[in-house]
Amino acid sequence: MFVAACTTIAPNPVSDKDMLEQTAADRAAAQKGVDAIKGPLTLEQAMARALKYNLDRRTKLMEEAIALNQLDVARLDMLPKLVAQSGFSSRDSDRTTLSRNIQTGALVPSNFVSQDRSHTASQLGLTWNMLEMGVGYLNTVQAADRVLIATEKRRKAMHVLMQDVRTVFWRAVSAQKLKGEVKRIIASAEEALVDSRKTEEERLRNPLDALRYQRQILENLRLLEAIEQELSSAQVELATLINVPQGTAIELVDTAFNINSDALKISLDQLEETALVNNADLREQQYNARIARTETRKVLYRLFPNLSFSYSVSYDTDSYLVNQRWNEAGLQVSYNILNLLTASTQTRLADAGVALADQKRVAVQLAVLTQVHLARLQLLNATSQFGRADEIWNVDHKISKIVINREAARAQSKLERISNETAEVLSLLRRYQAAAQMQAAESRMQASLGVEPRIASVDEIATDELAQKLTLHGLVWQSILAEQAKKQGLEKNKEQQPK
Repeated sequence: MFVAACTTIAPNPVSDKDMLEQTAADRAAAQKGVDAIKGPLTLEQAMARALKYNLDRRTKLMEEAIALNQLDVARLDMLPKLVAQSGFSSRDSDRTTLSRNIQTGALVPSNFVSQDRSHTASQLGLTWNMLEMGVGYLNTVQAADRVLIATEKRRKAMHVLMQDVRTVFWRAVSAQKLKGEVKRIIASAEEALVDSRKTEEERLRNPLDALRYQRQILENLRLLEAIEQELSSAQVELATLINVPQGTAIELVDTAFNINSDALKISLDQLEETALVNNADLREQQYNARIARTETRKVLYRLFPNLSFSYSVSYDTDSYLVNQRWNEAGLQVSYNILNLLTASTQTRLADAGVALADQKRVAVQLAVLTQVHLARLQLLNATSQFGRADEIWNVDHKISKIVINREAARAQSKLERISNETAEVLSLLRRYQAAAQMQAAESRMQASLGVEPRIASVDEIATDELAQKLTLHGLVWQSILAEQAKKQGLEKNKEQQPK
């Protein structure tokens, strides 16, 4: 009946009620410990909130914590095995045996009982396997390297997160800046469109001119609606990055755009050297190569004979035993002969793993150097594009002012004003987009170099203090420039020394 019951297990889908309760609990857990937003957010404050409360970053931190726990478990594998066991035995008849006469071959019954029908046996034994201890030591070394790999993955996730926040922040700022202006111009354009259609119906103007007028207004409306749609998603993306409930109105500080030229003053040699030392992907491959080399040592360890020590303390309640309590010690040497036959295959596999890890490291190194050069080129282009977009916006802004004044003096049509205001909004949007691209290029360059703010645990630091540390992190390019100047000074001193 028990076996039959096991075969009746059917799929048990989650009910709608359970799903709603679980999602409500998950939503509450996501917002647990998240500080409320107080006042307008600066870029540094948005990045600080992302580092503290972003759910993906929390996941990476948990993965690192699990790697640390796995390291602690791996350390325990090197300890000897201490086994305590106790068992009760009972039978319904006495344990008696027959004996065979060696001369006649006849079976002779025994009239003696040598064991109680019921008795309890207990034992506490210590076993230490030297081969398992050696393999456990190497497993611990590999677990320690995996902890470092988890740390590098967390660093990489932090770089990507900061890059995303910087890009989305400026998109959200542009949405905040242009939202009211776009709605105003759309309303004005729709009003002009209604007036033009009335004029067309009343035949006060040439129908062809009226239709051309309407088409131009409709084209401006299409551009304005496209701008509105593009800006509408920025607040949603920013709320997700900084872990704010969707629908929350986030007010942002529209700070001035500062073109940071310090990053472009660093030589390519210095950038390459910094990246080769600090890049998270390259350091991760270094640890993977170390794990592969440790695997070859494990293969060698298994080729040695196995030596094990054992010591146990035993107790048995059997009344027929002369010594119911006794100690036992042992030493055992064993060797798996088949290891000699499979050693070459296992060694080739381990060596192939080392070669693969080395090849991956070389490939990642070249990819990192490529990223550094591309990131610098993208930052250079983004800086140039922002300067050009800023100049275009200044020109469009001046044109818009002149057109508004001319319309007030009845020297310009309403269509001209709407067209120029649309062009001004579009150029301002492109200015913000260029600023976002410039910020993203700078973050991408920092990620390629592997430089990030030196902060303690984000759980132990307040959001405002973390924002201040991120503000000071803007001096990272100056520190690299100082290191570059120091090296150039040392090289100059070497050249000036007499040979």
